Amino acid sequence: MTMIKTLFPCALLVLLAGTANASTWRCDRAIASTGDTTAEVQAKCGEPNNRSFIGYKDQTDRYGFTHEVQIEEWSYGPRNGMNYFLRFEGNRLERIDSKRGD
Repeated sequence: MTMIKTLFPCALLVLLAGTANASTWRCDRAIASTGDTTAEVQAKCGEPNNRSFIGYKDQTDRYGFTHEVQIEEWSYGPRNGMNYFLRFEGNRLERIDSKRGD
């Protein structure tokens, strides 16, 4: 019974860690962080290998107004065997994902 009490929390932590997204990414020249603009990321990390237009999304600002913003995904890599995917919503970096290159 003690072993189950020990293994369950460990297994839960492993599962949660596998689904986490990064909030920063160290590229060649600097560190890109969520909240950075597309211009800031390009100045820090250079031109991406690929830019994909995903679509549009409604976003509500802090005053309650709804605006349609563009969603774009940039890809970098492979760098040290990893590919990096940066998702921008309304010109701001929202998510950083990585995947081992094949």
